[in-house]
Amino acid sequence: MSEPDLEQRCIDVVRGFAMDGPQKANSGHPGTAMALAPLAYTLWTRIMRYDPTAPDWPNRDRFVLSAGHASILLYSMLHLTGYDLTKEDLEDFRQWGSKTPGHPEVHHTEGVEVTTGPLGQGVGNAVGMALAEHHLRARFGEQLFNHHTFVIAGDGCLMEGVSHEAASLAGHLGLDKLVLIYDDNHITIDGPTELALNDDAGARFESYGWHVERVGEIANDVDALEAAIRRAMAVEGKPAMIILRSHIGYPSPKVTDTAKAHGDPLGATEIAITKGILGIPDEPFWEPTDVVDRYRRAGERGRAEREAWDQLYASWPNHKDELAACLAQRGLPGWEAKLPVWEAGGDKVATRNASKSCLDAILEVVPGLVGGGADLTGNTGTLMPSEQPFSKLDPAARQIHFGVREHGMGAVMNGMAHHGGTIPIGGTFLVFSDYMRGAVRLAAMSESKVIFSFTHDSVGLGEDGPTHQPIEHIASLRAMPQLRVIRPADANETAMAWRAAIDGEGATALILSRQNLPILEGTGGNEGVLKGAYVLRDTPGENQVILIGTGSEVALALEAAEVLQADGIGTRVVSMPSWDLFEAQDATYRDEVLTPGVPRVSIEAGSTFGWARWADASVGIDRFGASAPGAVVLDELGINVANVVTHVQQVLNRS
Repeated sequence: MSEPDLEQRCIDVVRGFAMDGPQKANSGHPGTAMALAPLAYTLWTRIMRYDPTAPDWPNRDRFVLSAGHASILLYSMLHLTGYDLTKEDLEDFRQWGSKTPGHPEVHHTEGVEVTTGPLGQGVGNAVGMALAEHHLRARFGEQLFNHHTFVIAGDGCLMEGVSHEAASLAGHLGLDKLVLIYDDNHITIDGPTELALNDDAGARFESYGWHVERVGEIANDVDALEAAIRRAMAVEGKPAMIILRSHIGYPSPKVTDTAKAHGDPLGATEIAITKGILGIPDEPFWEPTDVVDRYRRAGERGRAEREAWDQLYASWPNHKDELAACLAQRGLPGWEAKLPVWEAGGDKVATRNASKSCLDAILEVVPGLVGGGADLTGNTGTLMPSEQPFSKLDPAARQIHFGVREHGMGAVMNGMAHHGGTIPIGGTFLVFSDYMRGAVRLAAMSESKVIFSFTHDSVGLGEDGPTHQPIEHIASLRAMPQLRVIRPADANETAMAWRAAIDGEGATALILSRQNLPILEGTGGNEGVLKGAYVLRDTPGENQVILIGTGSEVALALEAAEVLQADGIGTRVVSMPSWDLFEAQDATYRDEVLTPGVPRVSIEAGSTFGWARWADASVGIDRFGASAPGAVVLDELGINVANVVTHVQQVLNRS
């Protein structure tokens, strides 16, 4: 078989997989994978540097399938090039417990870099990966870090606003070594894209500062694809976009260029006809030996380079401890000793300012920390005075100004985290977590090592009024599985929250106050924070009620306890900064903190939704806020001692 014929057969085998996987599952998206099989072949056999035997090699090229519905395309390449993905795994496409879920999931399938599927998120992830590579290359040298990030995006990805937030940032920062291939197939689920879209995508990206090349009808020409990709890779000082006109479902005579090719299996008859056109057997998941051998040889190309990198890293003489900590996404040994401690009864400190003090103190001993705010860097405690802004001229800097791009910031942070070498931190007001919820959800789902600094955490922020005063937001974030939500009571609890974030796995949301809070007795160095809840105040005798507070309301709980105690009501005060961490403790510890049978009242300046899990009654706010000084708003909405005492009396009367 001639070389061109073998290459064509390699491509057509992938097209066969693209039809067979959804057909067997009776679910899936065959059309994009069929159309882009030549592009995938070109990337994985001619362009990208990777080693399936070491899928986490730090200097590998990164591949992001932002159009995650075309997952069968990625799974096909991973299987054929030698990752831990078998033909049987392809046959289990979209089945319970398989390695081939409907959309790619990082940590679930070897070789998948990020979790994609919600459109546009992968573009943001790719920007984050390119940003991390840019930063590490400037900081530690191009001998260690010098690779590309490739991302495939479709019409839907570019319709979603998150992609444009991230793309604008990428152009501004001049993130070269980022290549976005826009699959311009003119089809969405509803039908032709012209139903809803007539943008000039290239002009938009050019306005962001990208290099754009419109390559037209070359989707089936691997030589032309390779040449276009290499031109994009050679662009310096800006990211590159390739606009590729493909034909979804090609070469099916019935569904090519139709919406049906997007999300429906082709059916046995059409698959047989299409395989006949391709000249391959009508056999499910057919993979001849010569095709597998060709892909496996391509997968072996990067091994020597990876082994040379390993040797270089092993003998690397410069800042080795710092570099190792970055790659491990950890602090240097003993880093936590740098966390500040505040004296009880001292000057009041807003927890957002305490968080900034923690960040300043640990920046040198947690070298992977990189980030900033969504135009709220100073407001959210994410300002790093010792650092210059990350820019085209200074990509080694650790201070990132994300601009007013909350959703893009979240997606970029996820990409940075999964690239490795950084622990991203990003700040905005808690109420604007709504704007980035899609990215926060993916951070939790994919266990991204990111830190969200959500500040201005209650109506206590005051005069900005209900548009800026969060009510339901903490409850909403707590409802998200695998997201570590911590609302510290004071500066000392904030320091321990940082310890939980750095030493823990996955994503952390710090919920921080704008208003100054007292430094409470018993919080300094208290590792109860790491357990999610602990007894902050107890009575010598029997407790008749337990007050559970979080954040700024822990001080209120202590005030109320004094009043109750004076009335002869034994009162325990529990600080519960994190439901998630507390739920992770064993039942014995939970019962030690929240004594079974003792009535409990929770106090939190936000929605009471969910507190029934821990409390018999809740002091909270189940309406939107109001514009007035923060202390006035809190008092008018019942976040005061009198209302707490009333709730306690009601609970005791019921008991």
